[in-house]
Amino acid sequence: MVSLAEKITISDLQFEGLQRVTLGAALLSLPIREGDLVDDYQLAQAVKKLYASSHFESIELERAGDVLIFKVKERPTISNIGLSGNDKLSEEQILDSLGSSAIQVGEPLDRTTLSGIEKSLEDFYHSVGKYSAQVETVVTPLPRNRVSIQFVFREGLTAKIEQINVVGNTVYSDQTLLKRLTLSDSGGWWDFFADDNYQKQKLAGDLEVIKSYYLDRGYIRFNIDDTQVALTPNKKGVYVTVNVNEGDIYKIGGVQFIGDLLGNDEAIESLVPFAEGDVYAASQVAFTEQSIRKYFGRLGYAYPQIVTYPEVDDETNTVIVSFSVEPGQRGYVRNINISGNTTTADVVLRREMRQMEGGWLSSESIELSKNRLNRLGFFSQVDINTERVSDDLVDLNVNVEEQASGSFNAGVGYGTESGLSLSGGISQDNFLGTGDKLGFEVKFNDYNRSVNVNYTTPYLTKDGVSGGVRVFYDLFEAGEANIVDYTNTTYGVRFNMGFPVNEINRLGFSLGWENNTISQLKAYEQLSLFWDIYSSQLEGDSSASFQDFDITAKWTRNNQDKGRMATQGMKHDLWAKMTIPGSDLQYFKVNFDISNYQRITDDGEWTTLLRGTLGYGNGYGKFEGNDQILPFFENYYAGGYRTIRGFSSNTVGPRAMYKGESAGNSTMLLTDNAVGGNAKYTVSAEVIFPVPFLDEAYTRQVRSSLFIDAGEVWDTEFDHDYYSQLTCSYNCEYFGDFSKPGRIRVSMGTQLTWVSPMGPLVFTLAWPLKEYEGDRTEVFSFNIGDTF
Repeated sequence: MVSLAEKITISDLQFEGLQRVTLGAALLSLPIREGDLVDDYQLAQAVKKLYASSHFESIELERAGDVLIFKVKERPTISNIGLSGNDKLSEEQILDSLGSSAIQVGEPLDRTTLSGIEKSLEDFYHSVGKYSAQVETVVTPLPRNRVSIQFVFREGLTAKIEQINVVGNTVYSDQTLLKRLTLSDSGGWWDFFADDNYQKQKLAGDLEVIKSYYLDRGYIRFNIDDTQVALTPNKKGVYVTVNVNEGDIYKIGGVQFIGDLLGNDEAIESLVPFAEGDVYAASQVAFTEQSIRKYFGRLGYAYPQIVTYPEVDDETNTVIVSFSVEPGQRGYVRNINISGNTTTADVVLRREMRQMEGGWLSSESIELSKNRLNRLGFFSQVDINTERVSDDLVDLNVNVEEQASGSFNAGVGYGTESGLSLSGGISQDNFLGTGDKLGFEVKFNDYNRSVNVNYTTPYLTKDGVSGGVRVFYDLFEAGEANIVDYTNTTYGVRFNMGFPVNEINRLGFSLGWENNTISQLKAYEQLSLFWDIYSSQLEGDSSASFQDFDITAKWTRNNQDKGRMATQGMKHDLWAKMTIPGSDLQYFKVNFDISNYQRITDDGEWTTLLRGTLGYGNGYGKFEGNDQILPFFENYYAGGYRTIRGFSSNTVGPRAMYKGESAGNSTMLLTDNAVGGNAKYTVSAEVIFPVPFLDEAYTRQVRSSLFIDAGEVWDTEFDHDYYSQLTCSYNCEYFGDFSKPGRIRVSMGTQLTWVSPMGPLVFTLAWPLKEYEGDRTEVFSFNIGDTF
C-alpha cells in the first residue's frame, strides 16, 4: 500500500490485471480522478471502493511519481455449481438459497460468503433434527480465471425423540397432553405411524397446541416457562422437557363492546357464544372476533378492526372481555380482475359473479360468487381476493385454475358372469370457452348403438334462463344388457328451458317427441300384461311402434361447493315426466335424487357423502277399455356404477318368467334375465379421503372413498298371488314377491376418482354383502365419464 508523506496531484490512473472487468468499469468504481489532490486517507477510501464493487479478490496500490497503479486480481467467475448428498433439500431449494447470496453460475465468487452459506445450511439441518449433518464446499480452479463449486452434504440421520416430559402439570396428565402433539416418543415396531423425528418447527407448533388446550379451558394465566432439548452424546437422540405453569381456572366476568357498532348493537351482541359465568375459552373469543368481521363484511366494511382486550381480575378469577370495534369506511369495488382462464371467456365467469363492480363490497356476495364458479365444474380451484386501492375502494382479483370440462365418456367393466363390457362417447361442458354445453355422443357396445346431439346454453337470457335442444337415435338390444330379450329403436327430439328461482333453486321444463319401435319380443309373463292392453298395435312381423309427446318438469336445489369433487353441501333433484293425453302410450314417471356432503375436516379432504334415489312410474287413463300401465321399456333397473356397485349393470330386480303346461297343469320357469320394475330405491353412504402418499399437487384432482350401497327394484303390477300357485320347474330359487320391496341388495367397496385431462376416471372394487340366488356380481369396474 502506498504511503504519502504529503498530498500529491494525480496525473494518471492505471490498472494491471484486468481481464473480465473493463477499464471504464474499474475507473467508475474509484472516487478519485486525474488531477485530484489526494492524501493517504483518500487512497485508502479508493481501495475500499474497489473492493466494494465485488469485482476484485485482491488489490495492491503502487505509485510511480504522480501516477497511481492498481494491481488487481479479479474474482473468479463461477462456471459450475454441483450438489451431492442432498436428500432432505431439493436442488431447486438449494440453488434458490445460493442465488440470494449471489452464488450463481456466471457471477464472480466472493469466497467470504461460502463459510456463512455452509453455516446456514447446517443450521437448517439442525432445525429438522439432523444434528450430525455437515456441509463442505470444494472450490476447483479452472482455466481463464473460472472456478467450479461443489457442495458436499453429509446429512446423517434424524435424531429420534427418546422422551418428552411435561413438568409442572397437575390438572391434566402427561398422557392427556402428549396425545395431542404431532411429535411423540420413539415408538416400537408396532407404532408404525409414530412421528418420533425431532423437528424444531414441529415442537414449536406442539407447544402452541398445549397452550391452546389450556386457554380453551379457562387457564388464562397458563404459561410455558421453559423448554429444554438435550442431545445425546452420539447426536442420534433428544430428550425434550417442557416446564409449564398451569395457574387457575378463570370465568367470564362480563362482555362489553367499545367503538362504533353502527346501530347494530343487538345483532352484534347475539354473535357472542358465551355469557357471564361461563368458563373462559380463547377459541370462543377468536370465533367471536371472526363472526363480527364477517358481519361487517356483509355490510360492505372490508377492513374492520376488531381487537379483544381481556381484563383479568386475579382476586376473583374472572375475565371481562372487551371487544373494540372500528368498522372503518364502507368499501366499494372498483374493478373485478379475472386471471387463469386460458380457455373460458371472461363473460362466463362474470355472469356468475354476485359481487358487482361499483357496488359496495359484501363478503356474502363474494362467497356466493365463489360457490357459483365452483359449481360450474370448469375449475379445479377458485380464489377470490381483495386488493385495497384506497380507504374506500378495492379491486377484486378472481384467479381460477381450469380443469378438463369435456369428457371422453367410456366404460370398461368386468363381472364374474357378464365378462368384459365396453362403451364410449364424447361431450364438452364448456364449448369453446363459452360455458355452453355441446354433446355429440356415439356409443357402441354389446347392447347399445346410439347417436345423441345436444346443445344447451345456460344463459339464453341475461337473467339466467337456459335453453337447449337434443336430437337422438338409439338402438337398444336388451338381451345383451342383462335384461330379457327385446329390441327397441328410438328416435326423437327434445326442447328444454330452465328458470332460476334464486341462487340455489332452479326449475326446468321440456317438451319432447319420440318414436319407439319394439321388435324381437319374447312372450315372458310380465310382458303379457302390456300386450294384453296394446295387442292392437302389433304389426304382422310382431313389432309395434309408439309415438309419444311428453312434458317434463324438474326442480333442482343445489348449494354444493363444487360442480365436481364437492366437499360440502346438498343437492336435490325432483323430476317428473308425463306423456301428453292422446299419445299412443299414457304414463308418468317421478324421480327424486338427493346427495349430501358433510366435511369431516375443515379443508374438506375428509368428507362424507350420503346419496339416495327414489323412482316410481305407472300408466294413467284407459286404452280400449283397459287401464294403461308403464311401458316395459321405461322400467327402472339397478346394479352397476352409480346405483349398487358390486352387482352387474341392470341385474337387480324381478326375473323374467315363462308359463307352460305339464300334465295338464300350469307351470312356470324363471330365466337369468332381469325385467326391471316400476319402482326402485337406492341408498349409499361414503367416506371420502385423500389418496395416501399422493403428491399434494394432485389432491384436488384425485380422491378415494369407502362406500356401502343398497337398493332394490320391484313391480307393483306383478300378481304374486296368481303366480305363487303355479308349479315352478326351473330356477325356482329366483322366485319371490316381485310386487313389493323386501329383496334388498347390499354391497361395500372402495373407489378411486381422478379428474383427468380426458375426463373423470372412476375405478371401483366392490363386494356384495347381501345377495340372492342368481344375482350377477361385478368385483371390478372402470368408467370414464361424469362423477357424482
